[in-house]
Amino acid sequence: MARLDIPEGEGGDAVQLWSLRPDMGSAVTRLVDAAYNKSILPVRVREAARIRIAQLNDCSVCLSFRADSVRSQGLTEDFYCRVGAPETEAEFSRQERLAVEYAERFALDHQRVDDEFMHQLREVFTDAEVLDLTICLAAFLGLGRMLRVLGISETTLTDV
Repeated sequence: MARLDIPEGEGGDAVQLWSLRPDMGSAVTRLVDAAYNKSILPVRVREAARIRIAQLNDCSVCLSFRADSVRSQGLTEDFYCRVGAPETEAEFSRQERLAVEYAERFALDHQRVDDEFMHQLREVFTDAEVLDLTICLAAFLGLGRMLRVLGISETTLTDV
C-alpha cells in the first residue's frame, strides 16, 4: 500500500505519483526515456542489469515491469527468471554477466567498483557504453528504491 496519498488515474500509482511534483516528474520521465529509448547498450545487457537491480531493491513494480518495446525484441520471462541465478551464469554473454556484476557492486558496495573491475568492463564495453550502463544503473537503483520506500507496488504502464 502506498505511503502517500496518490491521486487515481492512468498508469496507476507509479505514474500518478508524479502528479504530486510535476516538475520533478517530467525530469524523471526524461531519465527513464533515456535509459530505455536512448541507450546504446544491447537490450539484453540493459535488462539484465535492470532486473538485477530490481531484485536487490525488492521493488515489485520493477520486478514485474516488462516493456512492450523490450518484449518485441524477444526477451522472454525465462530470461528474467535466470538473471542473478548462479547456476544459469553460463547462459549469459560476458557483457551480460559483467552488467549484472556491475549492478550488484553498484547497489551493494560501490567501493568494489575498483580499477580492476573497471578494466574488465572496458574489455567488453566502450567508454560510452560504460557511461551509459552507469547512468542506467543509477536510474534503476534510485527510482526502484524510491518506489519501494514509498510503498508503490503496482502500475498498469506497459512501455516507456
